[in-house]
Amino acid sequence: MRTAPGAGTASRHRWNVAAVATILVGALVAGAALAPAPNADPSLPPTDDQLIEPLPVVVPQPTNWTPKFPFPYDQTRDQITPADIRAEGEMCQWFTTQYKTLNDQIGRLQFNRISPNGTDWDYSLDGVQRQVDIVTANIDQALDFLAPRAQSLTQRQDFAGDNYFPLYQGQAFYGLWQQLSNVNNGIKAHQADWFTGPSYLRMKRLASEINRSHVCE
Repeated sequence: MRTAPGAGTASRHRWNVAAVATILVGALVAGAALAPAPNADPSLPPTDDQLIEPLPVVVPQPTNWTPKFPFPYDQTRDQITPADIRAEGEMCQWFTTQYKTLNDQIGRLQFNRISPNGTDWDYSLDGVQRQVDIVTANIDQALDFLAPRAQSLTQRQDFAGDNYFPLYQGQAFYGLWQQLSNVNNGIKAHQADWFTGPSYLRMKRLASEINRSHVCE
C-alpha cells in the first residue's frame, strides 16, 4: 500500500517535536535538582534561621594582646594588675568574635516582634518566641563569660569620691556587661521596646566606643 504524500514528513515532524519536548523536560528537571537552596545566592538577604542561631562558647586562647595607655591612662598605669590585663584581654576575644553577631541578633529580634498593627512588643507573632529563646540563651552565655571578668576589673576613687577604672576602656567593658544584662532581662520579661530600647542603645554606644578605641587590636 502506498503512503499518502507528506505522511512520512508529518510523522517525522511529530517525532521531532516529541523528542525536543522530552529533552526540554529533562533539562528542566536536571536544572531543578542542581538549583541552589533558597538564600544560597549571596545576593539574597539571609533568613532569620541564618541570622538567629546558637553561638559557640568562647574559650580564651593565649594571645600577644597588651593594654593601651593613652593619656591620662598613662598616669594610672601603676594601678593596673595582671588580673586586669587578663580580664580585658579575654573580653576582647569575646568582643571581636561574637559581639557583632549577638548585636545583629538582638536588633533582628527587636524588629521581628513589631506587629502589623504597629505594636512594638508582640511576642506572640509566629516564630518570635523561638527567636527569644535562642537570643536570650546566647546573651546568657555572653554574660556568663563577661561577668566575672568585668567584675574583677580594678576600680578606684578619685579626690571627689567618684569611681574610675585605671585600665583603658575598663569602664566601657563594665558598662557593656551591665547594659547587656538589662537587655536580656527585658526580653525575657517580654517587655516593650521602651523598656529594652534605652539599654540596647547604651550597649551599642559603649561597644562603638570600644571598637573606635582599637583597644582590642
